[in-house]
Amino acid sequence: MRAVIQRVTYSSVSVGGELIAETCRGFNILLGVVEGDTKAEAELLASKTAKLRVFEDENEKMNLSITDVGGSALVISQFTLCADCRKGNRPSFASSAQPVEARALYEYYAEQLRENGVGDVKTGVFGADMAVRIDNDGPVTIILDTDIYKQSRRK
Repeated sequence: MRAVIQRVTYSSVSVGGELIAETCRGFNILLGVVEGDTKAEAELLASKTAKLRVFEDENEKMNLSITDVGGSALVISQFTLCADCRKGNRPSFASSAQPVEARALYEYYAEQLRENGVGDVKTGVFGADMAVRIDNDGPVTIILDTDIYKQSRRK
C-alpha cells in the first residue's frame, strides 16, 4: 500500500464539476492499493499517517501530528501510484489490486485513520475521474510505502 501525504491548508475533490469533499488544515492523501495488500497494511499505514509529525510546534519545528493539531484528512484513491515504469515508457498497472479488493482496503484505511484519532476524515469517489485541488503547505510531501516497513522488519 502506498500513500502520498501532503500537508495542506486546503484540499478538495470534485467529480463532474460537483464538489464531493473538502478539507482545510491537515492532509491530502493519495492512496494506492497494491495486489496482495491486506488489512494489516492498511492498519500499519493509517497508524504511521496519524502519527506522522510534520506540523510545526511553537518553536517552528515539525514535531506535531495531525491528531495533535486537530487536523483533517482527505483520502483519494489513486491506482496510478502502483505504476511500474521499469520497462519502456508506458506504465504498467498490473500490480494494482483488483477494484473490489482495492475499494474495501481504501475504505478500511480511512476507517483506521479515524480509529487512530484523526477526527475528520473525508474521501473522494473510488474509481471516479476526479479533479483534486491541493494547496500544499510548506510544501511538505511524504511518501509512505508499507513494503519498506515490511522489509525493515525482516532485518
